[in-house]
Amino acid sequence: MSSIDAIPDTNQVPERWSAREAPFGDFIVFSDGSLSVMSLMRFSPPDRRDDPRAENWQWWELLRATAWTPRDWMSIDATHASCTYLGSRALSGEGVDHGSIGWVALAQDDDEGALEWLAVSCSSNPFTRVTLDATSVTATSTAGRIWTFPRDAPQQVKITEDPTYSWPRR
Repeated sequence: MSSIDAIPDTNQVPERWSAREAPFGDFIVFSDGSLSVMSLMRFSPPDRRDDPRAENWQWWELLRATAWTPRDWMSIDATHASCTYLGSRALSGEGVDHGSIGWVALAQDDDEGALEWLAVSCSSNPFTRVTLDATSVTATSTAGRIWTFPRDAPQQVKITEDPTYSWPRR
C-alpha cells in the first residue's frame, strides 16, 4: 500500500493505458479509475512444500480506492498474447523495465481499445498466454500458474497450476 497516495487522479487511467503504462504494484485498475490493491498469498500443505504443484495461491483484495495517485508508473509495452471474443480483447504480457512483472488486461476490441480493467502483479511472472470467453479471462504465467479472472469481477481471480507445465526437479 506504500505505492499509492489518497489524491484524486483517476482521470489519468485512459491516458496511461493508451501510453501502455500501469501503476507499479499489485493492483487492478478499473476503467472508471477505481483501484483495487491486492496481495498474492501462498498456502501450501505442510507435507508437500517441496512440490510447487501442491501450492495453493489466492490474490486477496486489501483495499478499494476511488481516489489515488501511484508514485510510480511502469511500462506494459511488452504484450505476449492477445485474444478476442465478441467485441472484447484480452491482452497479457510483462513490465520488463521493472523486473518482468506480469499483467493482464480486458479492453474493447475496437479502434479506441478502451480499457475495462488491468491487473498488475509484481508477485507474478510474465503472462505468456491468454484466452477470453463470455465469463472469464484466463492467463498463464511463465511459472505455470493459470489465473482465471471473472470478466465482471477480476479481483475474484482464481489461481491454479498448469497441468501441462513441466516443473524443474529439485
